[in-house]
Amino acid sequence: MDLRVFDIPRYLSRLPLFSDLSPAELDRLAKGCVLRRFSRGEDIFRVGQPCQEFHVCVVGQVKLYAASSTGSEKVIDIISQGQSFAEALMFTGRPYIINAQALADCLLLSVKKQAVEGEIEHDARFALRMLAGISRRLHGLVHDVEAYALHSGVQRVIGYLLRDIATDSTQPVMVSLPVSKATIASRLSLTPEYFSRVLHELEAAGLVRIDKRDIHILDAPALASYQSP
Repeated sequence: MDLRVFDIPRYLSRLPLFSDLSPAELDRLAKGCVLRRFSRGEDIFRVGQPCQEFHVCVVGQVKLYAASSTGSEKVIDIISQGQSFAEALMFTGRPYIINAQALADCLLLSVKKQAVEGEIEHDARFALRMLAGISRRLHGLVHDVEAYALHSGVQRVIGYLLRDIATDSTQPVMVSLPVSKATIASRLSLTPEYFSRVLHELEAAGLVRIDKRDIHILDAPALASYQSP
């Protein structure tokens, strides 16, 4: 992709957060945006660095994670194409409290805080759209905490596999794991070994078929109601 011909206003108009902006507003906001490339494994930001912008993943995937002093990681979220991150933190005026790393070669669009504040001053409805986006992210995090506290490891894995699938469908469907099993396991607060063990348990029960990162769900209703022996 040639960044010199990337149409930032047009791209912004396709995002739910900015879809209601006029062409003039999009052009104005685009002046406060920066396109950046990151290679797989490259840090996007680290804990303690100043946060003066939020980011949209144009191409690739981003891992948001916390790291302990011993080097262990807890994946907080996996950001895919079209998703944004760091909006809430940008408004606090505080440094980043988590880390972000490219899981694949990435193209990110960074939107400067000054540009966002300018649009909020221009039209208060923009602030409401920002709040709606932040609220959706908060709702997702609360749902995650609830799942970790109340659901077994098997239920978390099943919930992940069925997250975008109608559970009343009896037709086989394939789910392709977007990142490594270890990364997904960390996202679900499980060990990689336990995550793999659950997948093989579901395969032995005739509910899924595993082909590397492709998980073929053979019976979604039965999978949704499965209880580990």
